[in-house]
Amino acid sequence: MTTTVPRWLVLTGPTASGKTAAALGLAQRWPVEIISVDSALVYRGMDIGTAKPSVAELAAVPHHLIDIRDPLNAYSAAEFVRDATRLRDEIAARGHIPLLVGGTMLYLKALFDGLDDMPPASPAVRAAIEAEALAQGWPAMHAALARVDPSTAARLAPNDSQRISRALEVFRVSGQPISALQQGARKGAWPLPPGALLSLEPTDRAWLHDRVAQRFDAMLAQGFLDEVKALRARGDLHPDLPSMRCVGYRQAWEALDAGTPAAMQALREQGVAATRQLAKRQITWLRGMPQRTSIACDAPDALAQVLRHAAHHLGAHG
Repeated sequence: MTTTVPRWLVLTGPTASGKTAAALGLAQRWPVEIISVDSALVYRGMDIGTAKPSVAELAAVPHHLIDIRDPLNAYSAAEFVRDATRLRDEIAARGHIPLLVGGTMLYLKALFDGLDDMPPASPAVRAAIEAEALAQGWPAMHAALARVDPSTAARLAPNDSQRISRALEVFRVSGQPISALQQGARKGAWPLPPGALLSLEPTDRAWLHDRVAQRFDAMLAQGFLDEVKALRARGDLHPDLPSMRCVGYRQAWEALDAGTPAAMQALREQGVAATRQLAKRQITWLRGMPQRTSIACDAPDALAQVLRHAAHHLGAHG
Protein backbone atom coordinates (compact mmCIF):
# COMPACT_ATOMS: atom_id res chain seq x y z
CA MET A 1 0.00 0.00 0.00
CA THR A 2 1.37 3.40 -0.96
CA THR A 3 1.26 6.14 1.66
CA THR A 4 0.94 9.71 0.48
CA VAL A 5 3.19 12.02 2.48
CA PRO A 6 1.15 14.99 3.75
CA ARG A 7 2.43 18.45 2.98
CA TRP A 8 3.16 19.47 6.55
CA LEU A 9 3.22 18.67 10.26
CA VAL A 10 2.93 20.94 13.32
CA LEU A 11 4.71 20.36 16.64
CA THR A 12 3.54 22.74 19.34
CA GLY A 13 3.17 22.97 23.11
CA PRO A 14 3.83 25.39 25.97
CA THR A 15 7.21 26.94 26.58
CA ALA A 16 9.84 24.54 27.99
CA SER A 17 7.88 21.44 26.93
CA GLY A 18 10.73 20.04 24.80
CA LYS A 19 9.67 21.07 21.31
CA THR A 20 13.20 21.72 19.99
CA ALA A 21 14.53 18.32 21.09
CA ALA A 22 11.47 16.56 19.64
CA ALA A 23 11.82 18.45 16.36
CA LEU A 24 15.45 17.38 16.06
CA GLY A 25 14.34 13.80 16.72
CA LEU A 26 11.87 14.07 13.84
CA ALA A 27 14.60 15.54 11.63
CA GLN A 28 16.73 12.42 12.16
CA ARG A 29 13.89 10.26 10.83
CA TRP A 30 12.35 12.31 7.99
CA PRO A 31 13.61 14.89 5.48
CA VAL A 32 12.05 17.87 7.25
CA GLU A 33 12.74 21.58 7.18
CA ILE A 34 11.66 23.51 10.26
CA ILE A 35 9.46 26.60 10.04
CA SER A 36 9.66 28.40 13.39
CA VAL A 37 6.30 29.38 14.90
CA ASP A 38 7.78 31.68 17.54
CA SER A 39 7.29 35.43 17.72
CA ALA A 40 10.53 35.93 19.69
CA LEU A 41 12.89 33.83 17.55
CA VAL A 42 12.35 36.16 14.58
CA TYR A 43 14.53 38.81 16.27
CA ARG A 44 18.27 39.08 15.80
CA GLY A 45 20.42 39.62 18.90
CA MET A 46 17.85 37.96 21.18
CA ASP A 47 19.38 34.53 21.59
CA ILE A 48 19.69 33.62 25.27
CA GLY A 49 16.34 34.92 26.50
CA THR A 50 14.44 33.23 23.67
CA ALA A 51 16.15 29.85 24.10
CA LYS A 52 17.07 30.09 20.43
CA PRO A 53 18.36 26.82 18.95
CA SER A 54 22.14 26.52 19.16
CA VAL A 55 24.47 26.88 16.20
CA ALA A 56 24.80 23.09 16.10
CA GLU A 57 21.02 22.60 16.20
CA LEU A 58 20.49 25.18 13.46
CA ALA A 59 23.12 23.42 11.35
CA ALA A 60 21.60 19.97 11.89
CA VAL A 61 18.40 20.74 9.96
CA PRO A 62 17.30 23.72 7.83
CA HIS A 63 15.45 26.32 9.92
CA HIS A 64 13.29 29.20 8.67
CA LEU A 65 11.86 32.40 10.23
CA ILE A 66 14.66 32.72 12.78
CA ASP A 67 16.80 35.91 12.95
CA ILE A 68 14.77 37.60 10.20
CA ARG A 69 14.01 40.91 11.96
CA ASP A 70 15.83 43.61 13.85
CA PRO A 71 14.23 44.07 17.30
CA LEU A 72 13.21 47.58 16.25
CA ASN A 73 10.81 46.20 13.64
CA ALA A 74 7.65 44.29 14.51
CA TYR A 75 6.59 41.05 12.81
CA SER A 76 2.86 40.43 12.48
CA ALA A 77 0.72 37.31 12.37
CA ALA A 78 -0.26 38.27 8.82
CA GLU A 79 3.41 38.35 7.80
CA PHE A 80 3.91 34.98 9.46
CA VAL A 81 1.05 33.38 7.50
CA ARG A 82 2.37 34.86 4.26
CA ASP A 83 5.94 33.67 4.92
CA ALA A 84 4.94 30.26 6.26
CA THR A 85 2.71 29.61 3.24
CA ARG A 86 5.50 30.53 0.85
CA LEU A 87 8.00 28.37 2.75
CA ARG A 88 5.60 25.42 2.92
CA ASP A 89 5.32 25.38 -0.85
CA GLU A 90 9.07 25.87 -1.40
CA ILE A 91 9.98 23.09 1.03
CA ALA A 92 7.45 20.70 -0.50
CA ALA A 93 8.80 21.53 -3.96
CA ARG A 94 12.24 20.38 -2.75
CA GLY A 95 10.72 17.04 -1.78
CA HIS A 96 11.00 17.79 1.93
CA ILE A 97 8.38 17.92 4.69
CA PRO A 98 7.52 21.32 6.24
CA LEU A 99 7.65 20.91 10.03
CA LEU A 100 6.19 23.88 11.90
CA VAL A 101 7.60 24.10 15.43
CA GLY A 102 6.72 26.60 18.13
CA GLY A 103 4.26 27.90 20.67
CA THR A 104 3.10 31.32 19.46
CA MET A 105 -0.61 30.58 19.52
CA LEU A 106 -1.54 33.82 17.72
CA TYR A 107 0.43 32.58 14.71
CA LEU A 108 -1.19 29.14 14.80
CA LYS A 109 -4.65 30.67 15.14
CA ALA A 110 -4.00 32.89 12.12
CA LEU A 111 -2.72 29.86 10.21
CA PHE A 112 -5.68 27.60 10.97
CA ASP A 113 -8.48 30.19 11.04
CA GLY A 114 -7.25 32.50 8.29
CA LEU A 115 -6.87 36.26 8.39
CA ASP A 116 -9.41 39.04 8.48
CA ASP A 117 -9.43 41.10 5.31
CA MET A 118 -8.11 44.15 7.15
CA PRO A 119 -6.73 47.26 5.49
CA PRO A 120 -2.96 47.70 5.79
CA ALA A 121 -1.60 49.81 8.63
CA SER A 122 -1.50 53.55 8.04
CA PRO A 123 1.31 55.23 10.01
CA ALA A 124 -0.15 58.68 9.25
CA VAL A 125 -3.62 57.80 10.56
CA ARG A 126 -2.12 56.05 13.57
CA ALA A 127 0.03 59.07 14.38
CA ALA A 128 -3.05 61.32 14.21
CA ILE A 129 -4.91 59.02 16.61
CA GLU A 130 -1.96 59.00 19.01
CA ALA A 131 -1.85 62.80 18.93
CA GLU A 132 -5.57 63.01 19.69
CA ALA A 133 -5.18 60.54 22.55
CA LEU A 134 -2.34 62.59 23.98
CA ALA A 135 -4.58 65.63 24.04
CA GLN A 136 -7.88 64.03 25.07
CA GLY A 137 -6.95 60.77 26.83
CA TRP A 138 -7.74 57.18 25.84
CA PRO A 139 -11.17 57.12 27.56
CA ALA A 140 -12.24 59.90 25.17
CA MET A 141 -10.89 57.88 22.22
CA HIS A 142 -12.81 54.87 23.54
CA ALA A 143 -15.98 56.99 23.54
CA ALA A 144 -15.23 58.04 19.94
CA LEU A 145 -14.89 54.37 18.99
CA ALA A 146 -18.20 53.57 20.70
CA ARG A 147 -19.95 56.02 18.36
CA VAL A 148 -18.73 54.27 15.18
CA ASP A 149 -18.22 50.68 16.38
CA PRO A 150 -20.20 50.06 19.60
CA SER A 151 -19.68 46.28 19.61
CA THR A 152 -15.89 46.59 19.54
CA ALA A 153 -15.91 49.37 22.14
CA ALA A 154 -18.06 47.21 24.43
CA ARG A 155 -15.39 44.53 24.67
CA LEU A 156 -12.44 46.91 25.18
CA ALA A 157 -11.37 48.64 28.37
CA PRO A 158 -11.31 52.48 28.13
CA ASN A 159 -7.51 52.45 28.52
CA ASP A 160 -6.74 49.61 26.09
CA SER A 161 -4.74 52.00 23.93
CA GLN A 162 -3.35 49.45 21.47
CA ARG A 163 -6.71 47.92 20.48
CA ILE A 164 -8.64 51.20 20.56
CA SER A 165 -6.03 52.78 18.29
CA ARG A 166 -6.18 49.88 15.83
CA ALA A 167 -9.99 49.85 15.73
CA LEU A 168 -10.15 53.60 15.08
CA GLU A 169 -7.42 53.29 12.46
CA VAL A 170 -9.31 50.56 10.60
CA PHE A 171 -12.51 52.60 10.64
CA ARG A 172 -10.81 55.77 9.41
CA VAL A 173 -8.93 53.94 6.64
CA SER A 174 -11.74 51.67 5.42
CA GLY A 175 -14.90 53.40 6.52
CA GLN A 176 -16.03 50.10 8.08
CA PRO A 177 -16.06 48.98 11.72
CA ILE A 178 -13.37 46.46 12.57
CA SER A 179 -16.11 44.22 14.03
CA ALA A 180 -17.78 43.98 10.60
CA LEU A 181 -14.51 43.13 8.88
CA GLN A 182 -13.74 40.45 11.48
CA GLN A 183 -17.05 38.75 10.72
CA GLY A 184 -16.41 38.68 6.98
CA ALA A 185 -14.78 35.97 4.92
CA ARG A 186 -11.32 34.98 6.11
CA LYS A 187 -8.44 34.23 3.78
CA GLY A 188 -5.27 32.17 3.84
CA ALA A 189 -6.42 29.44 6.25
CA TRP A 190 -4.58 26.12 6.15
CA PRO A 191 -6.98 23.17 6.41
CA LEU A 192 -5.83 21.01 9.33
CA PRO A 193 -5.69 17.32 8.36
CA PRO A 194 -6.31 14.73 11.10
CA GLY A 195 -3.09 13.97 12.96
CA ALA A 196 -1.20 16.99 11.61
CA LEU A 197 -1.09 18.88 14.94
CA LEU A 198 1.06 17.27 17.65
CA SER A 199 0.97 19.02 21.01
CA LEU A 200 3.43 18.41 23.87
CA GLU A 201 1.50 18.96 27.11
CA PRO A 202 2.38 18.05 30.71
CA THR A 203 0.20 15.72 32.77
CA ASP A 204 1.83 17.23 35.87
CA ARG A 205 1.94 21.03 35.78
CA ALA A 206 4.65 21.02 38.50
CA TRP A 207 6.98 19.23 36.06
CA LEU A 208 6.65 22.11 33.60
CA HIS A 209 7.03 24.70 36.37
CA ASP A 210 10.33 23.10 37.37
CA ARG A 211 11.50 23.09 33.74
CA VAL A 212 10.63 26.78 33.38
CA ALA A 213 12.60 27.67 36.52
CA GLN A 214 15.59 25.59 35.47
CA ARG A 215 15.63 27.16 32.04
CA PHE A 216 15.40 30.71 33.37
CA ASP A 217 18.25 29.99 35.80
CA ALA A 218 20.30 28.63 32.89
CA MET A 219 19.59 31.78 30.86
CA LEU A 220 20.79 33.99 33.69
CA ALA A 221 23.94 31.86 34.01
CA GLN A 222 24.57 32.13 30.26
CA GLY A 223 24.55 35.94 30.37
CA PHE A 224 20.93 36.91 29.71
CA LEU A 225 21.32 40.22 31.57
CA ASP A 226 24.34 41.12 29.45
CA GLU A 227 22.27 40.40 26.34
CA VAL A 228 19.56 42.79 27.51
CA LYS A 229 22.16 45.42 28.46
CA ALA A 230 23.56 45.23 24.92
CA LEU A 231 20.09 45.73 23.48
CA ARG A 232 19.48 48.73 25.75
CA ALA A 233 22.86 50.19 24.83
CA ARG A 234 21.78 50.49 21.18
CA GLY A 235 19.71 53.50 22.17
CA ASP A 236 16.91 52.98 19.63
CA LEU A 237 14.95 50.29 21.49
CA HIS A 238 12.32 50.87 24.17
CA PRO A 239 10.18 48.62 26.41
CA ASP A 240 6.96 49.19 24.42
CA LEU A 241 8.31 47.44 21.31
CA PRO A 242 6.89 43.93 20.66
CA SER A 243 10.43 42.52 20.83
CA MET A 244 11.09 44.01 24.26
CA ARG A 245 7.68 42.88 25.53
CA CYS A 246 8.75 39.26 25.11
CA VAL A 247 8.61 37.29 28.35
CA GLY A 248 11.86 37.69 30.28
CA TYR A 249 13.03 40.70 28.31
CA ARG A 250 10.33 42.93 29.77
CA GLN A 251 11.18 41.87 33.31
CA ALA A 252 14.93 42.26 32.72
CA TRP A 253 14.45 45.73 31.18
CA GLU A 254 12.37 46.87 34.18
CA ALA A 255 14.94 45.48 36.63
CA LEU A 256 17.76 47.29 34.85
CA ASP A 257 15.67 50.48 34.80
CA ALA A 258 15.23 50.24 38.57
CA GLY A 259 18.91 49.51 39.01
CA THR A 260 18.55 48.48 42.64
CA PRO A 261 19.86 45.29 44.26
CA ALA A 262 16.29 44.43 45.28
CA ALA A 263 15.07 44.73 41.69
CA MET A 264 17.84 42.52 40.43
CA GLN A 265 17.14 39.93 43.11
CA ALA A 266 13.43 39.96 42.20
CA LEU A 267 14.15 39.48 38.49
CA ARG A 268 14.52 35.73 38.71
CA GLU A 269 11.21 35.28 40.53
CA GLN A 270 9.37 37.68 38.20
CA GLY A 271 10.82 36.12 35.07
CA VAL A 272 9.89 32.60 36.17
CA ALA A 273 6.38 33.72 37.16
CA ALA A 274 5.81 35.48 33.83
CA THR A 275 7.03 32.44 31.88
CA ARG A 276 4.74 30.14 33.87
CA GLN A 277 1.81 32.45 33.09
CA LEU A 278 2.72 32.27 29.41
CA ALA A 279 2.74 28.46 29.59
CA LYS A 280 -0.67 28.50 31.27
CA ARG A 281 -2.14 30.65 28.48
CA GLN A 282 -0.62 28.37 25.83
CA ILE A 283 -2.08 25.25 27.46
CA THR A 284 -5.51 26.90 27.73
CA TRP A 285 -5.44 27.71 24.02
CA LEU A 286 -4.31 24.21 23.09
CA ARG A 287 -7.11 22.60 25.11
CA GLY A 288 -9.53 24.50 22.90
CA MET A 289 -8.08 22.69 19.86
CA PRO A 290 -9.88 19.31 19.70
CA GLN A 291 -8.05 18.53 16.44
CA ARG A 292 -4.71 18.23 18.24
CA THR A 293 -2.99 15.00 19.21
CA SER A 294 -1.86 15.54 22.81
CA ILE A 295 1.40 13.89 23.87
CA ALA A 296 2.57 13.83 27.50
CA CYS A 297 5.82 15.78 27.43
CA ASP A 298 6.64 14.68 31.00
CA ALA A 299 6.41 10.98 30.10
CA PRO A 300 9.73 9.08 29.84
CA ASP A 301 8.83 7.99 26.31
CA ALA A 302 7.66 11.42 25.09
CA LEU A 303 10.02 11.44 22.10
CA ALA A 304 9.03 7.90 21.16
CA GLN A 305 5.37 8.96 21.26
CA VAL A 306 6.11 11.93 19.00
CA LEU A 307 7.91 9.69 16.52
CA ARG A 308 5.12 7.11 16.60
CA HIS A 309 2.37 9.64 15.93
CA ALA A 310 4.46 11.31 13.25
CA ALA A 311 5.09 7.95 11.58
CA HIS A 312 1.38 7.23 11.56
CA HIS A 313 0.74 10.61 9.93
CA LEU A 314 3.73 10.90 7.61
CA GLY A 315 4.27 7.27 6.74
CA ALA A 316 7.54 5.45 7.25
CA HIS A 317 9.48 7.39 4.63
CA GLY A 318 12.94 8.94 4.71
